[in-house]
Amino acid sequence: MHTTSAEKPTIADRSTGHLKTRITLVGAVVNLLLAGIKIVVGVIGHSQALVADGIHSLSDLLSDAVVLFASHSGSKAADAEHPYGHARFETVATVVIGVMLLIVAGSFIYDAVLRLLDPAQLQVPNWVVLPAAIISVLANEALYHYTARVGRRVGSRLIEANAWHHRSDALSSLIVIGAFSGGLAGLTWLDAVAAIIVATMFGVMGWQFVWQSTRELVDTGADPQTLKELAKVIDTVDGVRSHHDLRTRLMAGKVLIDVHLLVDPWISVSEGHRIGEEARRRLIEQTSQASEVLVHVDTQKPSDTAASLPPLRHQILADLMDAWVDLPEADYLSRVTLHYLGSHVQVVLELPAKHVDPHRLEEIEDRFQRTAARLTYIESIRCLLATSRESRYDKTTLQPSAQAAGS
Repeated sequence: MHTTSAEKPTIADRSTGHLKTRITLVGAVVNLLLAGIKIVVGVIGHSQALVADGIHSLSDLLSDAVVLFASHSGSKAADAEHPYGHARFETVATVVIGVMLLIVAGSFIYDAVLRLLDPAQLQVPNWVVLPAAIISVLANEALYHYTARVGRRVGSRLIEANAWHHRSDALSSLIVIGAFSGGLAGLTWLDAVAAIIVATMFGVMGWQFVWQSTRELVDTGADPQTLKELAKVIDTVDGVRSHHDLRTRLMAGKVLIDVHLLVDPWISVSEGHRIGEEARRRLIEQTSQASEVLVHVDTQKPSDTAASLPPLRHQILADLMDAWVDLPEADYLSRVTLHYLGSHVQVVLELPAKHVDPHRLEEIEDRFQRTAARLTYIESIRCLLATSRESRYDKTTLQPSAQAAGS
């Protein structure tokens, strides 16, 4: 099995965290200034809408605080309690911001409906309200574009959600301007209708953030197109015969991947590891969303796996040595290789050339096969001559002898 590891944050991780912190602090300062201006001017100009807009800006400060906490927590390296990292702190925070957008949208709609039902509540503010509302629109729209660009750059749905919170503030200021213009034209109901339309817009956006992040928290997999792209990358790796059990999970805009690779059963363990490592490397490098990949190497399809598996190596060697107790060649084994194929095992024996007559190799192989015939899980036994390894298996411990281990 192979997997990526998350240890110390990389330079890219630190740069991303710095960008998230900077854009959030900029937003917090702007929202604090705008909130103060709008509340003071709203009171002076007799505009309940502008006062409410100022309160909305204060809610943005809470949003910024949530983002700062989540960005700081989410950028921490993996630890014992969070072996996959802390990225889902951002996911939870995105849900919080989405809920906040829904609450703000609901409050706007509720207030607008009340004003429509009771026209006496529809007031006409004075001119001092207009400059404050225009400044709010321009500042928040600029902040929206700046924040959204950073969110896309670092691939953070949390930052993008906060950008939409800024835009909701700009749109609420537009409602104030609409109320002012409508009041001058005698259409005192215009701002209430506009409030409902605009609130519905960012309410839908809030719902999308909540829905997408909740799906991530319950380990929803990647979309079918992404799965096709991952499968294409895997199948192009030399040595991969096929793959199965490709599973994905979403985490803060990234994808965690588990996959089983089918390789030739006769290759070495180290070659199988190399194939798996190559598949992992390509998934990380060629798929922008992949952040963590776990590869399991199989030598047979799941449908070919026997219900009754053969014993493990220690038991097999014990059975073979017991069957070969009267074979002198068993004392000179330099290596025993086992190939598990379904419910059977193919055994490859290596014998040192200096102890075995090469012309008698087929005869020796036949005797190894016949004396082990009672072991029904043994499919075949093959003998090879070894010229470089002289290690022997100790018939008592069934491990390489002390002489072999030290050589």
